[in-house]
Amino acid sequence: MANKEKDKDKEFISLSRQGCDEDSLMWGFAEHLRFTCGVDRFIATPHDKYLSMAYTIRDRIINRWLATQQAHYKSDTKRVYYMSLEFLMGRAMGNNVINLELEDVVKEVLTDFGYNWEELREEEQDAGLGNGGLGRLAACFLDSMASLDIPAYGYGLRYDYGIFRQEIINGHQVEQPDEWLRKGNPWEIERSDMEIEVQFGGYVEQVHIAGKVQHNWIGAEKVIGIAYDTPVVGFKGTTVNTLRLWSSKAGEEFNFGEFNEGDYVEAVKDKVLAENLTKVLYPNDKLYLGKELRFKQQYFFVACSLWDIVRRFKKANKPWKEFPNMAAIQLNDTHPSLAIPELMRILIDFEHLSWDAAWDIVVKTFGYTNHTLMPEALEKWPVHMFEKVLPRHLQIVYEINHRFLEKICIHYPANPEKLKSMSIIEEGPEKQVRMANLCIVGSHSTNGVAAIHTELLKSRLVPEFAEYFPERFNNKTNGITQRRWLLKANPPLADLITETIGDSWITDMPKLQKLKKFSTDKEFVEKFAAVKQQNKQKFSDYLQKYNGFSLNTDSIFDVQVKRIHEYKRQLLNALNIIIIYNRIKSGLDQDMHPRTFLFGGKAAPGYKMAKQIIKLINNISGVVNKDKDVKDLLRVHFLPNYRVSLAEKIFPASDISEQISTAGTEASGTGNMKFMCNGALTLGTYDGANIEIAEEAGMDNIFLFGLNAEEVALEKSQYDPMSYYYNDLEIKQALDLIESGHFNFGEPGIFEDILASLKNPYDQYLHLADLRSYADTQTKAGLLYKDKGRWYEKAIMNVATSGKFSSDRTISQYAEEIWNVKSLRLKTDITPQNTIDEAKKQ
Repeated sequence: MANKEKDKDKEFISLSRQGCDEDSLMWGFAEHLRFTCGVDRFIATPHDKYLSMAYTIRDRIINRWLATQQAHYKSDTKRVYYMSLEFLMGRAMGNNVINLELEDVVKEVLTDFGYNWEELREEEQDAGLGNGGLGRLAACFLDSMASLDIPAYGYGLRYDYGIFRQEIINGHQVEQPDEWLRKGNPWEIERSDMEIEVQFGGYVEQVHIAGKVQHNWIGAEKVIGIAYDTPVVGFKGTTVNTLRLWSSKAGEEFNFGEFNEGDYVEAVKDKVLAENLTKVLYPNDKLYLGKELRFKQQYFFVACSLWDIVRRFKKANKPWKEFPNMAAIQLNDTHPSLAIPELMRILIDFEHLSWDAAWDIVVKTFGYTNHTLMPEALEKWPVHMFEKVLPRHLQIVYEINHRFLEKICIHYPANPEKLKSMSIIEEGPEKQVRMANLCIVGSHSTNGVAAIHTELLKSRLVPEFAEYFPERFNNKTNGITQRRWLLKANPPLADLITETIGDSWITDMPKLQKLKKFSTDKEFVEKFAAVKQQNKQKFSDYLQKYNGFSLNTDSIFDVQVKRIHEYKRQLLNALNIIIIYNRIKSGLDQDMHPRTFLFGGKAAPGYKMAKQIIKLINNISGVVNKDKDVKDLLRVHFLPNYRVSLAEKIFPASDISEQISTAGTEASGTGNMKFMCNGALTLGTYDGANIEIAEEAGMDNIFLFGLNAEEVALEKSQYDPMSYYYNDLEIKQALDLIESGHFNFGEPGIFEDILASLKNPYDQYLHLADLRSYADTQTKAGLLYKDKGRWYEKAIMNVATSGKFSSDRTISQYAEEIWNVKSLRLKTDITPQNTIDEAKKQ
């Protein structure tokens, strides 16, 4: 009898939306195609088929998702709330299928239906809710928190248009809207019942109640926040955490009276203004209105998120002193820093706690991650704008600053310079609120994201704070999730690794160390080389299909893909290409191994110099690729619209990873880690995580060049770019070729600003100071590649030593050393009967 019940239950599961066998998934796909998409085989589009499979996979996630939330609630556990204005999630379907361990059966189902898994995945739009490493780091952290069974929420904004879609027209970057939601998003669920009112502007009134002063903020403008939830599936699908993104709408979307009176524009004015808040990621803040919109975005995001966090805490009926024991809020850079005065406002104005009690809770709750070493990149907001938009919060910031500076006065008597540098308010022609200072003062932890970054953070950027709060500063070297960037992005290499050392590396990346002994094993090296060649051919085929050109797969794929910025020095790379080009044209380097330089990345719409660098690279490409003298020795391509899904194709095919920022400017970098675990050799400066990569892989397995951070600081004080120009013929010839108009025929003078910056003694990125060392190191790398055995030995050693750079390690350190949270392993014995029971009236 018991066996019959078990068999019946198995049959029930196979017919339900929980079944993970081939028959169950086939039924799920077919039913969603017909009943959800409303199409049959005659009219079904490729996107219909993608949606059908996405809904089928989502069905398998939902029960685990709800079970995760219920388990966290019942266990009364502490949760992590990761606040980030960016989440560069990329595509969800492939990642979810891999983490649910369903890839093989999904491929079989689609093959049986006559469809191709890879082609179906291309139908999904990237969720481009970020601009680079900051957002991609946040996405990796969410994956690791779920895979490590850490109770967590991610909080951010649901931008209608993410980072723009980049087109290259006549070499120029042209920004087009990224309509990632145009065809809907099958992975999210709108929580329309969860509406949060957020206000701006207005005034603050003081009232006296029972001998105490209370502050009432009367807002002038109100918008509504709506939650959209996306499941974040951990590996094996045991824990499914939540990414909650907020979308804005007007409290009154349509004024019927004004419409009837014929004022059709005014009738929808409030709706348009409210929805602008979450319309675009990073509006151009060169103008005041853009700056104000960005400021409002940040407050809207933290106000909605804190409302949700506080709501969840109050359901447990615990005293407020327990709040830090139930919630760890991590601020991913300064963008969510308004959460500090907002939580103070909630605790003081609504919960009526004393200032000291509220401040103690705030400091114990928040942690802050710093992501920059450049003072000019530290976020500041004009006081007059702050007061106009958030009058009550400015009062709170002033009070925080006043109480903090009182302590500084006592600790550093008669030291006005300390007060000036540590104040949250920056005096000057335009008073500004220093958000990094607010974060450091208002949190119990400030962490850097690489060892050198943390040391420079303490010694150069905020030394006064590091001296005053030594216990608050710590390092958490960034990491990446090996499940997306190796298991998903590079199946041939993942299969080879698993075949050789087992699959434990998927959840314990340091186990890749076992590959070290195979770095000189002839059979393994040959297989490794074959995988790399296979990936290069696959990427070339992809470019032929979607971009209209192919690559010489026997050439060195030398790749620099990242946000376009002067400090990342794509310009240094371009200058070296011109040096190589000149050598070939002069009859030198004819025996060099063919080299293909690949660039990718977006420039901020208002960043003129970065956009000129893109134009220069494209013009160099146009000249070099058409020049018969260089034959197949040198090719240059700029890949438009760099994004997560494109990165997943680039990293496995790359031979050289360009990480060439000026030493002391890159906080960490994570692209370097993705290249490393895919078998590319780093060619980089003594900056960010490059140093730790060298420590792990060994100096013999990485190419480092140029000035270190201390030497950069010294060089800046005496930098004379013209001495490099006149004393190095190749450098002079490279700049002269640009100046001659060789790369801008018919476009006179367009690169004058670039040339002026290179020759400027105030070029803080010291391009010409590092160019000779860089060019020589490039030559060294090219010579090594000719010895394929030695090259692949080093490539294998890079993969084998990449384990430290797993985001699992990073998150484990955050959990233990900052958040004080523990994993909560869930039971997975969910049956169809549970679904029936959950639907019954309580």
